[in-house]
Amino acid sequence: MKFVYTKPSDPAAEPLFRELEFEYSTRYGRETDLSTYPNQEFEEADGGAFLLLYDGDEPVAGGAFRRHDERTAELKRIWTHSGHRRRGLGRLVVDELELEAARRGYTRIYLTTGPRQPEARGLYLRAGYRPLFDVDADPETLGGPLPFEKPLGDSQLL
Repeated sequence: MKFVYTKPSDPAAEPLFRELEFEYSTRYGRETDLSTYPNQEFEEADGGAFLLLYDGDEPVAGGAFRRHDERTAELKRIWTHSGHRRRGLGRLVVDELELEAARRGYTRIYLTTGPRQPEARGLYLRAGYRPLFDVDADPETLGGPLPFEKPLGDSQLL
């Protein structure tokens, strides 16, 4: 396994975007426009990062962050290929993005996930993210995405 920092325009990222669009349309019954956040927001020059996790020559997971504010990176587009789920790859991606964000001077991570994505919700809770919503409520009744945050400290850099 190896991480490759690249750009969202990398042709190797195409499976990520196809599967994300399929997941969103299947779970929410509508097309999702991934261009809501321009690709340049996930590039280093704009304070972002985009990575793919390869198993051999195949990208099997990936994710990104963008600048949310001066001290906060926002995780986006966390994905694991459907044929490679339940192997902890999503957690590897999240951990690596946290490290990179800390290396770049960010001190906090923020993210949102949808109410119909219990796997993502579980991933973020297990990874130490603090929910900014009532975890005992039915996610469908909360009226939108489920926000999380996590402080980054010097221990991220070790």
